[in-house]
Amino acid sequence: MRLKLFADQLTLECGKSARMLERVQADSLDFRPHEKSMVLKSLATHVADLPTWVTLALTTNELDFATMPYNPPTVESAADLLKILEESLQSGLGALAAADDATLNENWTLRSGDVIHSVSTKYEVIQMTISQIIHHRAQLGVYLRLLNIPVPGTYGPSADDPNF
Repeated sequence: MRLKLFADQLTLECGKSARMLERVQADSLDFRPHEKSMVLKSLATHVADLPTWVTLALTTNELDFATMPYNPPTVESAADLLKILEESLQSGLGALAAADDATLNENWTLRSGDVIHSVSTKYEVIQMTISQIIHHRAQLGVYLRLLNIPVPGTYGPSADDPNF
C-alpha cells in the first residue's frame, strides 16, 4: 500500500513539475538570482532528475559521493528538461512497482567516503525525495517570477494562472 501511495504522489508532483519546467526558456539557463544560488539550468535539471533518487533508494543501499560523482544530463531547452523528467519519473515508478513493502524498512546511507551524512530507511529517503521535488520546484517558481516568466499554479491558482 505504501508503495502505491508513493507512486501516486510521485506522479502528481512530477505533473506539477512539468508545468514549471515547460516554461524554462533556453536564453535564461545561465540566470542566477544570487551568487549563492544555483544557475537556473542546474536547478531545473535537479528538479527533472530528482525522481531517480526513488530508484536509487530502492535499488541500492547507499550513495557514496566519493565513488559515484554526479554527472548531470545535458540540457539546452525545456524539451530536454521534460524528457529528463519523464524518464526519471518512469524510472522511479518502475522501481516502486518492482519493490516490496519490506524493502522500505531497510537502511540506506548517504556518504562521502568515510564521512556518513545520514542513515535513513528507504521509506524516509523516498519521502525526502518527494519533499525535495516540491522544495526545488518552489525555488524554480521564484526564478521564473524574477525572469518575468508566468508562474503556473501548482496546488491552486497563481497570480499568472488564476483559473487553475
